[in-house]
Amino acid sequence: MTTARVRGIYTTAITHLLEEHGVEVVQASEPIRERFDGEFAVDPADVTVETTRDRQGVGISGTHEGVDEVAAVLESLAIDTFRWDADTPRSAVFDATVDETLGGGAVVDLGDRGRGYLSYDDANGYVDDGDSYRVQVTDPTPPWDDDRPRVEPTLEIRSGLLVLSRSRSGVSVAASGERASELVGMTDLLPIDLPEGWGLRWQRAALEADLDAMGTALERAVERAEELEDELPAEETDTPTELAIPEATTWLWFGRESRTALDEARREVETTMPGHHRTKAATRAASAAVDFVEAVCDPSGEFPFGAVSGQFGPTSGDRLSIDHGKPDGRLLTLGTGDVTEWDPDGKVTLERRMRGGGSYDALGVSKEDGDVAVTKFREGRWWYPTTYRGSEGSTKGTYVNICTPVELFPDSARYVDLYVDVIRLPDGTVEVVDEDELEAAVADGLVSDELAEKARSVASAVERALSK
Repeated sequence: MTTARVRGIYTTAITHLLEEHGVEVVQASEPIRERFDGEFAVDPADVTVETTRDRQGVGISGTHEGVDEVAAVLESLAIDTFRWDADTPRSAVFDATVDETLGGGAVVDLGDRGRGYLSYDDANGYVDDGDSYRVQVTDPTPPWDDDRPRVEPTLEIRSGLLVLSRSRSGVSVAASGERASELVGMTDLLPIDLPEGWGLRWQRAALEADLDAMGTALERAVERAEELEDELPAEETDTPTELAIPEATTWLWFGRESRTALDEARREVETTMPGHHRTKAATRAASAAVDFVEAVCDPSGEFPFGAVSGQFGPTSGDRLSIDHGKPDGRLLTLGTGDVTEWDPDGKVTLERRMRGGGSYDALGVSKEDGDVAVTKFREGRWWYPTTYRGSEGSTKGTYVNICTPVELFPDSARYVDLYVDVIRLPDGTVEVVDEDELEAAVADGLVSDELAEKARSVASAVERALSK
């Protein structure tokens, strides 16, 4: 049975879903142990599921088979769940060369897998362009994040209970106190020797592990370390080269309907307000408020956009960016504007001042200084219109973007673009455009048949409405 360690704002829902599909959750946090009936083992994890830093989804890292099993469960959550396999997964090893030196670190070339970021604090000595290092990916990044995956000139094996590292020596514990001292002593009782040149650091989760679990974790880590060393060539090269991919990493982006599905899963375990995950994904500041609401009452009904937006944003006068996700994992920002109108029912109007140069996509109308783009968003809607107006007030056309359900977070409107769009030209002509791009995305496996059909249906409905 695959074992998984789960952390972050989606933990309760994911724990429930994984257990329903035969994946054993281990190393559970105290709140999770309190919410679920039964025991959670403190065993090594084949897979780690962690909420991304921006709370928009999760990263799944671990054994190739385990990652595929866990991702298969979660990617079927809802129509707007997207999955991308990482080019630079956690623990991947490369011979890399320095491409560019920055203020706090260097950009390194990883060959066909892209680029990574090497902090100067992790490198020994001065780092200069053209220097070569053997590095391992320690912190992969999702495709919609501008950051590069972090790499370090070391080799490590992680299991949640321990870190076995070439950068350490001896045995230590990531904690203090009597139990931590006992853990170091108990290590001597295990019938496993550390590989030469490797050090062991027990993680806090190991404080609750028994001797059998510790022995299993260390045995697996030592085996993986020895396999990795056997796989790596003895001599480093000065050519960017992929050396080993011992683990897989997969990223899942959760859209609004995905978060609603996660709410439903969590509700089977614990009191859950409508929009629980939608609210927590919006801002860390909301987490305590959500927990309080769920602790003192039994909330029901629809997602309370007015209350959440009124407390945390966006509201009139705020600045809001348009975060335009793409089905291939990229995230583009279409611009930032002022919220000029706000409605507690979930409506927001955004105005942006445009700069001259070029023309508006598909409309074929010139961009001019002083133009204003008026965009009307509604939480949960599969489309949004932008009307372009000249400085004198004339309408230059309307562009309706077809997308996954819009989420209006405090500082951004977020969705994933579905390629097909609807335009209304200044003379009133209405057209559906970019259908070929949607077809290509389906052929490339970036958009499911179900999602593509939904996009076409929405586009047809918008076309009919604009033609009246």
